[in-house]
Parts: sequence; C-alpha cells; structure tokens
Amino acid sequence: MRKIKIGYFADGPWGHYAFELLNNDERFEIGFICVRYDSEDEVFIKLANDNNIDLIKHRDVNSDEFLNEIHKYLCDIFVSMSFNQILRTKFINFTPLKTINCHAGKLPFYRGRNILNWVLINDEKEFGITVHYIDEGIDTGDIILQQVYPISDEDDYNTILNRAYIECSIVLHKALILIYEGNVKPIKQENIHPIGHYCIQRKNGDEKIDWNNKSREIFNFVRSICKPGPIARTQLGEYELKINRVSLINSSPTYKLICGAIVGITEGKPIVKTRDSTICIEEYESERKLRIGDRLK
Repeated sequence: MRKIKIGYFADGPWGHYAFELLNNDERFEIGFICVRYDSEDEVFIKLANDNNIDLIKHRDVNSDEFLNEIHKYLCDIFVSMSFNQILRTKFINFTPLKTINCHAGKLPFYRGRNILNWVLINDEKEFGITVHYIDEGIDTGDIILQQVYPISDEDDYNTILNRAYIECSIVLHKALILIYEGNVKPIKQENIHPIGHYCIQRKNGDEKIDWNNKSREIFNFVRSICKPGPIARTQLGEYELKINRVSLINSSPTYKLICGAIVGITEGKPIVKTRDSTICIEEYESERKLRIGDRLK
C-alpha cells in the first residue's frame, strides 16, 4: 500500500514530537509543514531543512490563493497539531481523507482553549487527548481515537503539559495508523454527551487569586497556571505577589476570618486564611517579605 501524504499544520513542541514519529514511519510522507503565520519556529525550520521538506506559512490558509498554492503537493490528508487558524469547509474537504486535529482535551468536554489549565482548575482526576475529524464547529467533529491520563495532587500545569506534548504525538500517530489501515470507527460526540462543554481562552488579568474561595479551589488555581504559565497573582497594598506554588494543610481547622489574612509563618512560609481553612504559600516572588497580619487581596 502506498504512503499517506500529509499536509502538516503545526506549531511548537506539540508539532515537533509528532513530526518525528510521522517522519520516521514509512507509512507516511510529510508533503509540507505549515507553521503559524506569526511563528518563527527555529526547530521546524531546521527539521524542514534537514528533511528537504517545504516550510510555508500564510495569513489565511482557507483562501483560494493558499489552496491553489498547495494543490501541487497532492496530499491525502491535512493534519492540525496546535495550529491556530479556524479551518473552513473548503479547506477541510480539500484532501481525499479530509482534515484531522489532535486536541489535548477529553471531547466532547473541554473543547476550546487553555484546556490543561481548566482541567486543573476544575479539580479533574484525569485529562484526555482526542484525535478527531474537523468539521464546521470548534472541536466538535467525530472522534477517531481518545485516550485519558490520570491527574494526581502532585501534578501541576508543568507536569501535565510535558506529558501532553509526548502523548499527543503518540495518540496522533496511532490515529493515523488506523486511517492508513482503514480501521477507523468514528464516534459522534453527541453519542457521548448531547452538550459537552466549551472552554474560553484565558487572558491577562485571569491570574488573580480569589482568597474567598476554598483552600482546595485556590490550590487548584495556583497549580493550574504555575510556571511555565503566567503564575497566580495577588496584591499586598501596592505590591504585587507572584505565587507559583501552594500546599494544602492537613487537618487545618474550619473557621471564619478575613480571607487573605496571613495568620502564621511556618519555616518561613506564610499561612493564609481562605474561605474554609488555611493554605501554605510554598513559592512566591515579592518586593516585600510577608508578615503575620498582612492582608492579601
């Protein structure tokens, strides 16, 4: 059986790891790599040069101009891996095997953006990776393959991000093998849940800690945007604090007090009152050292 020729629309580590798997598999051929229009991805530049593959970019990949340009590659399928343009009907159906996407979310839940942040904020015990056909909706197409991975209290944004980089490439590769072998059994997302849910993109200003939340909620929030994310923020008067890690305090009593008040210092680590109990700040950056009696907002 001849190779499946792929038009590869990708960005960053998500795209780099998957490229290596696909490029080293004799069942597949990468016809070209299309990076994000605003990208200066040095890794993809080198991969393209080393493997004699065309590297392209375009402001609008749905345009007739772009589609006419890439017709010469005679690709069998388009693959999207962390590509940032919304793909339209003509593009989606341009190749015989259509267009597929790898999404770091357990569809039909966690459609949309910043999924790995939201699963932690929502205290999920697992996150998913889904390869699906692209349709006119956002992450709503039929599922080709989905796998899930556990989340523990030791996990944070950094750990699941690095796991997702690798696992996304593996799941995408497996899905393409199913397509190559003709063994795809598409699953309609509405057969899993009639509604699912969509996550909006997180933006500047979404990093602020709400000390009126419960300790578990604050723990999840801080770990959801820790490095290499934007890091959770709070204010002490005119000073901004960046809080990268907090820990839950076992057997911390439940009582009422001003939320955000620093009620103790243990081994140099501030203890802060939350809605229900207290929480320990393990790592923070500030121009001023925190003291008992300070109020964070």
